[in-house]
Amino acid sequence: MQIPYIMMRMDTAAYNQTNPHTSPDVLENPSRRNLKRLFLLRNVMIVFMLSASIALFYLHIPLPKLPIGFAVGCLLFLNLTALLRLKKFSNVSDKELLLQLLGDLFALTALFYFTGGYSNPLVWMYLLPLTVAAVAIKREYTWLLAVIAVSCYSVLAFYYVPLSHLHMHYLAGKSLDIHLVGMWLGFVVSASIVAFFVTRIGQSLRDYDQMTASIREKLLESERMLALGTLAASAAHELGTPLATMAVVSKELALDLKQQPEQLQQIEMLRKQITRCKEILSSITRSAGQTRADAGQGILLHDFLKEAIQRWQDTRPATELVCTLQKPAPDIRIFVDRTLIQALQNLLDNAADASPAMIQFEATWDDKMLHIVIKDFGTGISDEVKQQLGKPFFTSKDEKGMGLGLYLTQIILSRFNGELALSNHTEGGVITEVSLPLKSLRIH
Repeated sequence: MQIPYIMMRMDTAAYNQTNPHTSPDVLENPSRRNLKRLFLLRNVMIVFMLSASIALFYLHIPLPKLPIGFAVGCLLFLNLTALLRLKKFSNVSDKELLLQLLGDLFALTALFYFTGGYSNPLVWMYLLPLTVAAVAIKREYTWLLAVIAVSCYSVLAFYYVPLSHLHMHYLAGKSLDIHLVGMWLGFVVSASIVAFFVTRIGQSLRDYDQMTASIREKLLESERMLALGTLAASAAHELGTPLATMAVVSKELALDLKQQPEQLQQIEMLRKQITRCKEILSSITRSAGQTRADAGQGILLHDFLKEAIQRWQDTRPATELVCTLQKPAPDIRIFVDRTLIQALQNLLDNAADASPAMIQFEATWDDKMLHIVIKDFGTGISDEVKQQLGKPFFTSKDEKGMGLGLYLTQIILSRFNGELALSNHTEGGVITEVSLPLKSLRIH
């Protein structure tokens, strides 16, 4: 298993990915999200007020049109202001939300003063701004709004313009208590609003907890990568000298064994392995930016895969590799990224360890996606092992592996939004599938 230079830099994209099923609301600025909730809630209030007014007019109950129009106009103005803020700005302060909610209380107080005061069946609407305040702004502002709402309600108990003929009305020969009907409608609407908004708030909190747990897991993963990077730097420093010594000795042995082709072939294989180790240690200190800068105009994807496969075959000549590359016409040119070569070699090494005699490699791609299937003919993997695969320092190779190959491969693929899947096949062995979007690699 090779240690790629990705361990020297932890790409933040590896732990900024969140659960794909997470609600988009949880990723939105909280103040902006709260203003959106207030905007929706105010729309409900406006629609209910207009509907109730129209119904009472239909029942020939006289209502003061000017105060109702004034209250609805104030609410519409506040909603227009909120809509403009949502379109132009991403942040909304607590003080601005407080002013919006105070505007709601002012409009409602004006409405209730001219329509029966505390006896108005719609007086429950005072609770709606307080509901928003409880989840949207800090505690001090919420208590301030609560005190103002209670004060307004208390004043309306003594000072208001009474409505005549509001309580009893006759419809189709039956007596109808409009006040009780209004209270019933108020309970239905308030119950629906609380259920709707509290459910959404609860879902947002659950999504936020899930996102926090995911980020915490990614941060722990980055700490592991940092520790591995420190170990890799230390190993690179300590292994430099013995590798240089081995390179000198192998070169001298090659000169001494010129007349012995079989031994010379083994020495050449040893020298290739030493050279590869030196390249890996040198690559640890490189950055991804330098790698792409060295790439120049990039390389065809077909040639990139052939190069990666050839480099692997040089290190595992005893394993037969059946390779199929189905390239489109014309081929796609991509940036060279050495970490992807390391990832492919890790997967091929795992397959060869499980099936030393033969493995299969198949790659197909189009303009958007690269699909790779690696098939070995080993004993397969159990469900217990499958659940543990990909975790650092877990290996299914007894004492032969470090348990980092698949883990690092997943980290590398996640940088490019790639996916890795392992499953057993009917012929015995494991199918390793890689799906890699080419958007971040392709040269347009």
